[in-house]
Amino acid sequence: MSQRLSPTLLAEISVAIALAAVLSVFKLKLPHLIYGGSISLHTLPLAVVALRHGVRAGMLAAVAYGFINFVMTPYFVHPVQLILDYPVAFGVLGAAGLVAQSKSRWLAAVAVIGAGTLRLGVHVLSGMVYFGDLAPAGTPVWKYSLLYNCSYMIPETLITSVVIFVLIRRLAH
Repeated sequence: MSQRLSPTLLAEISVAIALAAVLSVFKLKLPHLIYGGSISLHTLPLAVVALRHGVRAGMLAAVAYGFINFVMTPYFVHPVQLILDYPVAFGVLGAAGLVAQSKSRWLAAVAVIGAGTLRLGVHVLSGMVYFGDLAPAGTPVWKYSLLYNCSYMIPETLITSVVIFVLIRRLAH
């Protein structure tokens, strides 16, 4: 059954995408991440959409933002890597919407951590397939990709979950 998105929801998604783009400009670039990766709050508005409106709206906002993020900071080595690192990696953040409209701070924070873990998994897979040649000699590709991506994804996800934990009761309809 097809369900139309209301103009109000589309406006909220648009604002969330724009806010995510603005927040992505304010980032902590870690010196060891010479090939990308930084810590920012750009996933926060996407998590808010998912938590307020569910998986579908959350994924729509996050996939759209994935394309915007690519336009703002384009980096790709293969078309499949581009799809994995941008629309797919951000799109899985919509999974936080599985607990949509819950007023439980803990449940919302755990949902954000779960969605961030899914995003991490997509980035690790992409890194294993397309950036394995960057791994130091003797380091397994999976380990290099996991460590590299964890170095920015874990802090970013934890910070976002803490902010959601604080804000969740204010996000009710």
